[in-house]
Amino acid sequence: MVTLVVATSADPASIGPASSLLAMPGWHPGPSLQDAASYTNKEVRLIKLDKRLVVENHLDKRWEEATGETVDDVVFLSKHVASSNRPALTIHPIGTPHLREGEALIAGGKPGWAAPPNPRIGPWFRLLKNIANSHNLVPEFEVTLEATHHGPEINSPTITEEYWKRQDAAQAIALLVWEGLGLGERIAVGNWSRDNDRNKILLGIGGGHYVPRHMDIVRKDGVWIGHMLPGYSLLMEDPREAKYQQIQLLLVELGEKQSELHLRPPNWLSLEEKF
Repeated sequence: MVTLVVATSADPASIGPASSLLAMPGWHPGPSLQDAASYTNKEVRLIKLDKRLVVENHLDKRWEEATGETVDDVVFLSKHVASSNRPALTIHPIGTPHLREGEALIAGGKPGWAAPPNPRIGPWFRLLKNIANSHNLVPEFEVTLEATHHGPEINSPTITEEYWKRQDAAQAIALLVWEGLGLGERIAVGNWSRDNDRNKILLGIGGGHYVPRHMDIVRKDGVWIGHMLPGYSLLMEDPREAKYQQIQLLLVELGEKQSELHLRPPNWLSLEEKF
């Protein structure tokens, strides 16, 4: 099984950490995916696409059909613009559970949907904080989780890393992926196993987009987090149905994830820097 790391030339902020990652040792040319170049390093496949990532649906299935390799998890490299203009390095799961049928899919996904969450979210958040501190990005950069949002549509668990155009931030994200996926000399960070069953697993409900109360818990070692559903995702028109349907959706995804993790955990992750 392989991990896909996905970048796009349509977003300069996506190519920065991908280039920094490819500058590290061990990479070789890999198979193409619909004319998109890829690179291999151990069990990791880095793909360079040319479209917006939020519209690149079903990448795991497309890769498996093109190469015969089973996809275990996927990491998106992207940017996110913050209204505060404060630079930040962020991690979040993906999904659009707040959208209704017929609403415009501005950021991909589909109405009432969320991808299964990636178990790396909590451990990588703690690792990213350590990397940002050691590279003197803090306090200028905020290291934060974000609530579940945007696409692409996918059937596998997900996580996204977001960042902007600064080279020092790009290097920090690249190092997170390098260490997190065990491409160096250390073992990978955030791999789930039966030994983790006694640890705390958090599903975040309520609060704002940057989920500060959830982060207070996730900062502690041994805490795993799935989806984070903010208040604006809880549709209030019919509290007996809409709100609880969305919570049920995420509980089902989380429950399925825990049962699948012992067999084949296809995971999705989004990493971002906001500026």
